[in-house]
Amino acid sequence: MLNKVPEVTIWFWVIKILCTTVGESFADWINMKLGVGLVNTAWIFTAIFVVVLAVQLRLKRYVPFPYWLTVVVVSVTGTLYTDILTDQLNVPLWISSAVFSVLLAVVFGVWWLRERTLSIHSVTTLSRESFYWLTVLVTFALGTATGDWTLELTGWSPGVSVLLPLGLIAAITALWRFGANPVLSFWLAYILTRPLGANIGDWFASPKVAQGPGEPTGIALGTFTTSLIFLGLILATVVYLTVTRSDVTETHEATHAAHATGDPRKERTALAGFGVLAVATAGLLVWAHGQPHVGPAPETDNTSAVQMAPGQAVKKFPPAKVAALKTLASTSLKDARSGNATGAHAAAQSLRDLWDADEGSLQPLDQTGWTSIDAQMDKVLKTFGIDHSNPPMSPAQQENELTALLTDMG
Repeated sequence: MLNKVPEVTIWFWVIKILCTTVGESFADWINMKLGVGLVNTAWIFTAIFVVVLAVQLRLKRYVPFPYWLTVVVVSVTGTLYTDILTDQLNVPLWISSAVFSVLLAVVFGVWWLRERTLSIHSVTTLSRESFYWLTVLVTFALGTATGDWTLELTGWSPGVSVLLPLGLIAAITALWRFGANPVLSFWLAYILTRPLGANIGDWFASPKVAQGPGEPTGIALGTFTTSLIFLGLILATVVYLTVTRSDVTETHEATHAAHATGDPRKERTALAGFGVLAVATAGLLVWAHGQPHVGPAPETDNTSAVQMAPGQAVKKFPPAKVAALKTLASTSLKDARSGNATGAHAAAQSLRDLWDADEGSLQPLDQTGWTSIDAQMDKVLKTFGIDHSNPPMSPAQQENELTALLTDMG
């Protein structure tokens, strides 16, 4: 079959960054704004990824629409896997970054041992294409972990954070033009487009005024509007590429001169340049980490000072919504008592997702009642290590807080 990957032109990088941006904002919209939840969103996109990848693998040549649809979906999926490690399993970002770095090295190693090439200009077999998409998935997960770790270390806003990956990509491009190995240059830049696109998405979507200490700020378009804008740009670019076929490898080779053979001396010099760039980046991050900056606010006990009788806090809330919340709390309590820690955690997670999804409709009905339930809800989540940095507490503690929550809801 013909090469299944587009030619690396300026259009390749433009649409790649657009895909990573919409992947970040669209996942956040589904996860948080629609209240689907992180784990459920991950399952949804994993299923979608399997379907679109199956379609992509069945093709015999590169076709813009299915190829870039797969990139968008794998962008969301890889991001969600890292978010689950961070937010659900409380894995530190530096560990996630290290694990995905090792995993990427293993994938590259196996790919090289089997195919003797890592070039995307030779993705002409099912085996090579499978390695390619596995690599892409890992690079998105790695890019998410390293990007988030950078923000955690520096406290930079999304707008400022755009400059680091953008500057690194520019430096890699300069080294490539000097004579760096094109395959190494490509994959380094490919990884960096993930934090670049994600920071652009966060910058567009974040509110102009921080919602709390250390929270991101931006231009306040929101995740839905940001997703629509970038989906429109992706669609326009894909239509253009479909019509012109300018990024089809065979078409590009027919109208452009062949690449000159690499110079080993220049490749070694550029490799040293990559090393200097890595050291300089590490030094910049260490310096930024040492500068005064506002981090996330420390966790505090936000228990409401208002004592309300059982059922009083939810008296003005729709009975159906209260019943749904009580059902999930009861399920979590039942599983905790029976020793089913996984089931209890999953039910508590679903409880959190439903409560967050209903915030906009419940809070205006009774601010005092909502604050009271929210405070107890937070105590429940803390016992499970959900949205808190502590590990899960004992089942007895979980049972106590769930029982208190059910009592508050009547």
